[in-house]
Amino acid sequence: MILAGDIGGTKTNLALFDWTTERVEPVRERTFVSAEYASLEEVITEFLKPPAKQEPIDEEETAASSEPADEGAPAVAIEAACFGVAGPVIENRCRATNLPWVVDGAELAKHFRIPTVRLLNDLEATAHGVLVLHPDETTLLNAGAPASAKGTLALIAAGTGLGEGMIFWDGTRYHPMPSEGGHASFAPTSDLEMDLLRYLRASYLHVSYERVLSGPGLHAIYEFLRDTKKNEPTWLAERLKAEDPAAVIAEVGLGGQSEICKQALDLFASIYGAEAANLALKALALNGVYLGGGMAPKLLKKLADGSFLRAFTAKGRYKRLLSAIPVHVIMNQKTALLGAASVAAQLREE
Repeated sequence: MILAGDIGGTKTNLALFDWTTERVEPVRERTFVSAEYASLEEVITEFLKPPAKQEPIDEEETAASSEPADEGAPAVAIEAACFGVAGPVIENRCRATNLPWVVDGAELAKHFRIPTVRLLNDLEATAHGVLVLHPDETTLLNAGAPASAKGTLALIAAGTGLGEGMIFWDGTRYHPMPSEGGHASFAPTSDLEMDLLRYLRASYLHVSYERVLSGPGLHAIYEFLRDTKKNEPTWLAERLKAEDPAAVIAEVGLGGQSEICKQALDLFASIYGAEAANLALKALALNGVYLGGGMAPKLLKKLADGSFLRAFTAKGRYKRLLSAIPVHVIMNQKTALLGAASVAAQLREE
């Protein structure tokens, strides 16, 4: 049995898989609100508690559960574990970007008596997941004209934060590469975006792409338009106070109920397209760009209306090259979890 996890600033997904070589469905799966726990150890401990009145998964696990174990040790025999974490992973250790957690692979292995525990950046985990997706788990934004030979892929994902990654082909197989490109400096491409940068610089010493391409980023774009255009309806202001601002802005904007929300989505989609193209150029991702994270599927209607692709191809002399790059939206929200599971399955065989 292997344990896999997708550790995000908003939620943590954990699953047990009996995964050997081919992708399989999880044996057990659960989602946790990350902020309700002080550490990943607490979440894993809660997840591994045996379900009430449930027989052990197999005889091997029964034997494992009868052995003396440290407090919090699993009742099932876990042969390997892998977790994608939203933050930079250095020497199998990560200080999460949007959570007050420090995740240490060696400590997790010791605490839960797991032979091997590997940590990945969350986008690196998603990149591994891209490699096991089924064709119907993505939606095409741009068909392009991909290179006939296998080559580099790029991945960008807006959600609680902004993740970026690359998947390069070595001639034999694909290798996902971690990146913290979402924290690179925001580069405006229009007068309006320059005004947005000036507005955000009043609050942040460094304005990264994550400050605008994320759930909080969409809210920041809205606040910029509200404070400069002065066109916020009273009913909308009340909803934003009571509910998740990004979700409200997306719902109202997609529904055409408010001009300011429509403008916020226009600006968000344009900046998203421009930064996706920046990544495509840096990686020379001729075989495709994938949009991951929680926001792209929810904003699919907006991303597909042309504003994203206009910005994606607006790179002067490189418009033709970028027009030929396929762009996919990942619709399976468990892609990072699948990627972590695929890595754990490989560790199990080592």
